[in-house]
Formats: sequence, C-alpha cells, structure tokens
Amino acid sequence: MIITRRAFTTMLSLTGLAALAGLSPLRFVSEAFAQSAADVAKPVSLPDMALGPKDAAVTITEYASMTCPHCAAFNEQVFPKIKSEYIDTGKVRYIFREFPLDIKAAAGSMLSRCIAKDDAAKYFAVTDMLFRQQSDWVMKNTTETLTRIGKQAGLTQQQVEACLKDQALLDKIAADQKYASDVLKVDSTPTFFINGEKIKGEASFEEFAKKINPLLKS
Repeated sequence: MIITRRAFTTMLSLTGLAALAGLSPLRFVSEAFAQSAADVAKPVSLPDMALGPKDAAVTITEYASMTCPHCAAFNEQVFPKIKSEYIDTGKVRYIFREFPLDIKAAAGSMLSRCIAKDDAAKYFAVTDMLFRQQSDWVMKNTTETLTRIGKQAGLTQQQVEACLKDQALLDKIAADQKYASDVLKVDSTPTFFINGEKIKGEASFEEFAKKINPLLKS
C-alpha cells in the first residue's frame, strides 16, 4: 500500500493538522524477509533513540507507530519487563524507531523528538506517555491534545506549533520509514529486530526471552 500525496493531504485536513504539517508521502510495501543485523544497524536520517549500552551482546530495534494499539499494548505490558530484566542490567541495547502509519502518528513522533531533543531517556518517557494517552489524542482533537501534552512537557504554544510545522523533521521521519520499508521490509507495527532477526507483531515477554537468552550465552 502506498499513501499518495492526495491521500496524505486528505488525512491532514481530516485530522485538523493541515496547517501544522507539511506534505511528505509515507510509503509502505508488503513483502517481508529477514535482514542482516548490519542492515538494521545502518545509520538513518534521525539519531537513534536508545537505552542500554552500545556494546551490549543483544540489540533490539523496534519499529512502531504512535497510533498503533498493539504498539501501545506492548509498551504497557511487555516493554517494562524487557527494560527491567535486560536493559537496566546492561544485557540489551534497545532502539526505538518511528514508523508512522498515519499523519497523527507522525505528529506524535515529531512531538516526542521536539520535547526530548537528544535525550533518549526523555524520549522514551514522552513516548510512553503518548502511548498511555493514545485514546485521548488519537480519538479526540489531535492538535489541541498534542499541544496540551507539549505544554505539560515544558514547550510553549509557539514551540509546539513550530515542531508540528517542521518540514525537515517530517521529511527525515519519512525517509527513515522508506528505508525500513524498502530495505528491511517492515510493513506493519510493531516490528522488532533482535540482532537482525525479525519478529512481526505484538510478542510476549516469554517469546522475547526465548530469543534473547541464547544470544547472551553465545
């Protein structure tokens, strides 16, 4: 499925974000196959937001959309266990990458980036808040609710508006998504890579542990 410029413009007008976001088509493909860890680790347009040591034996990379209910459920139910068991103990490096499935998700990702700047811990905290309040800002007035969240995080009205109008930031998110689609064959969210091995969909903590533990022993 390819979201065309016309469809993207229509979505902008429907969400009330037309005046705040530029036009940059988000592209999707439906073919999937395993990629190498090197492909997943390649630099992207935006700096990676990551928790855990760079030299950890295991690297998990998550591609998620801020409007995806399965991503929100994973964030609430599974990620805290992975963080406690593996990230906080220095065994795993965890990378979160944006893969917005619609303009509202793109706006949420942009706000996270603007609030956190280069602070990964703050980025994960803001992303967690957006996931937990997903029903509020996705189902209700998106622009007003994101503005409120931005203000709660210390941004002014003008800073939130400038963030959501940042065409360069939106272009980088779209470029990174295109790389994930074209090279890594990501076509749904959440999608995870554990040392390059792809896992599609919302997996349990036990499923992650089965993949992680043998890698820690090898």
